[in-house]
Amino acid sequence: MSRPLYIAIEGPIGVGKTTLVRRIGERMRARVVLEVVEENPFLPNFYQDRDRFAFQTQLFFLMSRFKQQQELLQADLFTPNIIADYHILKDRIFARLTLENEELALYERVYRSLESQVLKPDLLIYLHAPIQVLLERIQRRDRPFERNFDETYLTELARAYQLFFAHYTDTPLLVLDNSQKNYADDTDEAAGVMDGIFDEILRLASSGDLLAQEG
Repeated sequence: MSRPLYIAIEGPIGVGKTTLVRRIGERMRARVVLEVVEENPFLPNFYQDRDRFAFQTQLFFLMSRFKQQQELLQADLFTPNIIADYHILKDRIFARLTLENEELALYERVYRSLESQVLKPDLLIYLHAPIQVLLERIQRRDRPFERNFDETYLTELARAYQLFFAHYTDTPLLVLDNSQKNYADDTDEAAGVMDGIFDEILRLASSGDLLAQEG
């Protein structure tokens, strides 16, 4: 390829994206790109009052993610492979769930003007898990603004992800049930899980499915 391999991982809140990105990044010696969440000044208020703060929260995330994604276009032949814990398409999933008609129409205009200017991943990994598993993981990481997380919102979000990826065809896609996969610990079991995930990535790469997305 004329540029580094770019892999993105997606899925609902709490599914384990960042942990998996770090493990794959270590294994591939890749550049790890993490979504900036805590810097969004509207996010704590969004969790308190979604209707009032949804548009500000979403627009901040869109511009922040776009700026970060633009930097990926600068990668050259000598840059390590890239692994990210999000793809900008997630922004649209959240927006369609949280914004009202007029706000969504304005958001869509902005999104469409930016969408063509970001790098498509060579492989997108979609993680999913049951709602109770997501809630347990959110509680375990204990971010202040995620305490007392709205289970109904999380259920709607997980369903929106499921529907989106049921029809996703833009790039090669690897779907993983992440309900019981433990890759966070340094154990033989965790190493075995990582072996299976990495084998799937290599299988796609060797089949030419990833190279077919070049350009």
